[in-house]
Amino acid sequence: MDESKKLVMIFKNSVGKKVSISIEDPRDDLTEEEIKTAMDLIVAKNVFKKNNYAFVEAVEAQIVTTETTGYDLVL
Repeated sequence: MDESKKLVMIFKNSVGKKVSISIEDPRDDLTEEEIKTAMDLIVAKNVFKKNNYAFVEAVEAQIVTTETTGYDLVL
């Protein structure tokens, strides 16, 4: 069984749609303040655009943990 984590940051773009960015394997000691600061910097510096629309607001963030169980199907 494998477990993976990712940080999902959700923004609102200039036409009001939600857009997300995912970062694989975030630090275990990452704080809410660090996430908020990074998201605000992404918005302020206009780092990313999706379909040519700028990110204008940090909406929410979450750490998503996924467990994967593989089967080799050899019976």
